[in-house]
Amino acid sequence: MDSLSSAFAVLTAMITPAVLISACGTLILSTSTRLGRIVDRVRNLSDEFEQLAHKQMATDLIEVKRATIFDQLDKLTSRSRMLQRSMTVFYLAVGVFVATTVAIGVVGVVNVRYSFVPIALGLIGAFFLFYGSVLLIFEARLALHALYAEMDFIWKLARHYAPAELVERHKPPRPPLNSH
Repeated sequence: MDSLSSAFAVLTAMITPAVLISACGTLILSTSTRLGRIVDRVRNLSDEFEQLAHKQMATDLIEVKRATIFDQLDKLTSRSRMLQRSMTVFYLAVGVFVATTVAIGVVGVVNVRYSFVPIALGLIGAFFLFYGSVLLIFEARLALHALYAEMDFIWKLARHYAPAELVERHKPPRPPLNSH
């Protein structure tokens, strides 16, 4: 009976990294989706920039629009790099958690003396998971700043084309980012 309970203990311990593997998989999926949306946004901005060359718009607005597009492309480049880095880190975490599961099984069968190996692997995997999550936080902040910058341009455009009485009634909900 002792060997049976020992086998159950090893199998139970092997399940814990599987839960973390599932968490990494969810983060990989959402990060991949975010990266795909950035690619779509870059393509839209490229098309918009190309169309801008042919549009008739007030000269000062064209320059502001070009600057906005360049700023957006710069932020999107940074965001895509962060997302790619976080996806790589999450894939590393998955690999380390799989290695942790294997190490738990091997240590449970071979020798208890090497129990530090799955613990060390589990800690490394948790570190990768934490680091990837921090990268996603920074990327989300950058996405918010990019959104604010784009909204600032839309307010400028709206103030230029909207009737004066409408502009006076509706003020931007926050000061523009460029006013600092």
